[in-house]
Amino acid sequence: MLKKDYENVPLVEKTDDVVKRLLSLEMASNKEKLRVKMEQLADKVRRSPVDCGSFEVQIARLTAKIRNLQEHSQNHPKDKVNKRNMLMAIDRRKKLLKYLRCTRYDIFENVCKQLGIQYTFPPEYYRRVTRRWLAKKALCIKIYNEVRKRRAAERQKQNNLTSSSITKLEVPTDPKKEGTPV
Repeated sequence: MLKKDYENVPLVEKTDDVVKRLLSLEMASNKEKLRVKMEQLADKVRRSPVDCGSFEVQIARLTAKIRNLQEHSQNHPKDKVNKRNMLMAIDRRKKLLKYLRCTRYDIFENVCKQLGIQYTFPPEYYRRVTRRWLAKKALCIKIYNEVRKRRAAERQKQNNLTSSSITKLEVPTDPKKEGTPV
């Protein structure tokens, strides 16, 4: 695949393999590669050929940018500036998706499907996770599980007692000995 500027030039087909390789995306800079990825994703959701500012196209461009920044952060985990830029782009895309979901749900579903975005609802409130909170939560879960086991054992014991008491009930054999006097 050639760079965008050289795709429609007829002389490119007649040139050497070395020149073709230099003009291909393989030798392009990251900025040029990102531009091509943005255009490819925008073409998937674009309403018309001149559409460049609709919410769908903005979401597609942000998705390409986010994926590019994710690749970069995997290769360079200590790069905090790009991580911050990625989080800001994710938040902006989330706002656009939220607006699109509230106004035009059918277009929202189509955009998510075309771009491979899995939309999750935000939590009702955010709580910062601390070690103390994690320890407290683990203790509460442990206590909850122990109480469940005890209650299950008590229920089992209660069921065994009721089933054994039903079988031990005596059935009257002699009607003269038991019953109401007449």
